[in-house]
Amino acid sequence: MQDKGKLLILYASQTGNALDAAERLGREAERRGCPVRLFSVDEFDAFVAKRLDKRLSDLGATAIIERGLGDDQHPSGYEGALDPWMSSLWNVLYQKNPKLFPEGPDVAIRDMTLDQPKIQISYHDVAEVFSQFSNNADLKMQIERARLMSPGIFSRDKIRPDCFLKMVKNCPLTVEGRGRDVRHFELEPLSSLIEYNVGDVLEILPGQSPTAIDAFIQRCNLDPEAYITVHPRGSDNQEGDLKVPIKLKAFVELTMDVASASPRRYFFEVMSYFASAQHEKERLQYFASPEGRDDLYQYNQKENRTVLEVLEDFPSVQMPFEWLVQLVPPLKMRAFSIASSQSAHPNQVHLTVSVVSWTTPFKRKRAGLCSAWLAGLDPQKRVVIPAWFHKGSLPPPPPQLPLVLIGPGTGCAPFRGFVEQRALLSSSCSTAPILFFFGCRNKDNDFLYKEFWLSHSQKGGVLSEDRGGGFFVAFSRDQPAKVYVQHKMREQSRRLWSLLSEGAAIYVAGSSTKMPADVLSAFEEIISNESGVPREAAVMWLRALERAGKYHVEAWS
Repeated sequence: MQDKGKLLILYASQTGNALDAAERLGREAERRGCPVRLFSVDEFDAFVAKRLDKRLSDLGATAIIERGLGDDQHPSGYEGALDPWMSSLWNVLYQKNPKLFPEGPDVAIRDMTLDQPKIQISYHDVAEVFSQFSNNADLKMQIERARLMSPGIFSRDKIRPDCFLKMVKNCPLTVEGRGRDVRHFELEPLSSLIEYNVGDVLEILPGQSPTAIDAFIQRCNLDPEAYITVHPRGSDNQEGDLKVPIKLKAFVELTMDVASASPRRYFFEVMSYFASAQHEKERLQYFASPEGRDDLYQYNQKENRTVLEVLEDFPSVQMPFEWLVQLVPPLKMRAFSIASSQSAHPNQVHLTVSVVSWTTPFKRKRAGLCSAWLAGLDPQKRVVIPAWFHKGSLPPPPPQLPLVLIGPGTGCAPFRGFVEQRALLSSSCSTAPILFFFGCRNKDNDFLYKEFWLSHSQKGGVLSEDRGGGFFVAFSRDQPAKVYVQHKMREQSRRLWSLLSEGAAIYVAGSSTKMPADVLSAFEEIISNESGVPREAAVMWLRALERAGKYHVEAWS
């Protein structure tokens, strides 16, 4: 989209891929001599992607190039689809208006000059720095200052933690050595009270390995004791009282993911300008080029190489700290569905966490930063956990609302809180029934919270048949043919339709891969069969249920 000679680029990003692609489009357009306006769709009143494309077509607009869609499953990653689309875009735009790109449509990385970084860093004399960070109040302020200065995209309401938690219970829910490691964590606040509802989400800022932080600082020849402030380049630094100097090491620890996330392609391009060894410079230029895309994907993304590992693989590179602050992936908070009811556990919050681990194609052992950090915490030691509470996609249901819950694997976490809450309420008021469909691989290995579900399925329990409820489990690997929650749903087709006919709400939680779509398809089939209407009518019925606020999904990758 063009506006007064400028190329307008809009992005909407959750993982950072779309932002990375948008920034790359902007850089390459500017290298061709075209000024750019870059906006998040949050800052620009528009539709996104397919909807925007359709709406423009409906209004009579003609696309100058076919819509490009990113594909994370491409053998070369999302850039496998982006590169050829970008090449076509530059050629089409140049043909439409040669003046748009005074430098021409084709620019080689070797011919490019490096722009200045977007941020600048000021170093402060220690004698002038009055703040000392030694207690919990100081830590909260330290996190706020660091994240306020970080160029990473952080929501303004998530800069200062809501509270600090400590681990009081860390116990396995699965059998050790037999597949996945799933943990039950119980957390308590260090000082202030906490408040949340069932269905809420807890976000945690994970700790990073002190060894990795020290190695990064040493590799980059940085002074860990230096006090710094970070500003957008060209700003007048009049940013308010919160721009108080912070120790460089603390800034790295709290904002820069140096030993977990993989760097983006632009990181390798910038590295090439600071490589003193010619063979390293050429390798980095190749990685940053379209020709080297596939090799970079195999080296970087497929191996999940960290920033620290990449820097160690190219020892002649000495990047200025400004570039590192701009390009190192931001340390992101990790979100977990809360697995408890505060009414049942006053001033506690429980989590159900799968400890992520995998082996790369070259047999490197990897682990998820936050889940592995939490799993390694000793309840006997007081390790501070910065935390934020917020609403998730599963609103707390009123006690008189019948529920159909679908929660395979760790998707059962929020529904543990739902059942706890309703069990407490059932002792003092009338409550509606719950049908809960749970799934796991093996009855003996990963039947999460087995005793809890079975106890509430006994006579008089909120999941018991005599209360109109039910608890159904799919053990996918305990027989030759795999059985999933959607198979159990079909077995209970009549009961499901009966409860839905009474106004039940549907809640689905768990993996975002195939499960939500498979569950939706099962509901369509059940409604069509039980009500005797065509499948298309069942689809419309479920859409109406969603519009009425009675079909909720919380899924994660």
